[in-house]
Amino acid sequence: MKAFNFITPDRLTKPRKNGITMMLDKGMGLNAVEDLLEVSGEYVDLAKFGWGTSALHTKDLIKDKTEMYLSYDINPYPGGTLFELACLKNKFDEFLNEADKLGFKAIEISDGSTNISQKDRKNAIMEAKEHGFLVITEVGKKDPSEDHKLDVSNRIDLINFDINAGADKVLIEAREGGKDIGIYDECGNVKEDELEALAKANGEKLIWEAPLKNQQTYLILKFGANVNLGNIAHEEVTALETMRRGLRGDTLGKVDL
Repeated sequence: MKAFNFITPDRLTKPRKNGITMMLDKGMGLNAVEDLLEVSGEYVDLAKFGWGTSALHTKDLIKDKTEMYLSYDINPYPGGTLFELACLKNKFDEFLNEADKLGFKAIEISDGSTNISQKDRKNAIMEAKEHGFLVITEVGKKDPSEDHKLDVSNRIDLINFDINAGADKVLIEAREGGKDIGIYDECGNVKEDELEALAKANGEKLIWEAPLKNQQTYLILKFGANVNLGNIAHEEVTALETMRRGLRGDTLGKVDL
């Protein structure tokens, strides 16, 4: 039983279709993961092994970590940059097989740092689904100058394309910094008109990358406690959950569960 359970609200329990928290694992050790999950595991739904960090660690360590995440009903997956590298080297099939052997249960399909044709993107989504993976795609570019070339209609078209191809969730790119990318301006503030437009395009399928506190607060107040949020730093998982549940000044008395 939780402390102060008589005044704290409950939230959706796992497995959740909404209210998802995607945490960014930037290369944590096994003991650090164990400590984190012991206190915050119930608040995490997806664990992204950021960028290409999986390729820097031993297979045994990756397996131990994926097993630990799965034991807490958390879906682990390698970052989209590793997928892009596999595509550049024409090693996508090998990439899927390795991901499966390592215990990953989801795959991210993205072209944030490269350019992938819609045909190849669709085929990658369908093939990952055929292998039994949860498929998460990402819309947006990591280079702000390239990302600015995508207007709202381009992003909506990509969202709908991915979902129609079979994607389970679509990430809206914001990178780790959360500034001058996607729905955020150069100061990290939400561009409200773009947010409104994107939210109308299969909003429940979207995961908003929101690494900064002001972004998390805004999206929770805008869409409610069970908005899907991603790129959450591991040390901010519990803090985010307090905002979802109205246990923090930013959202106290302002959210319904």
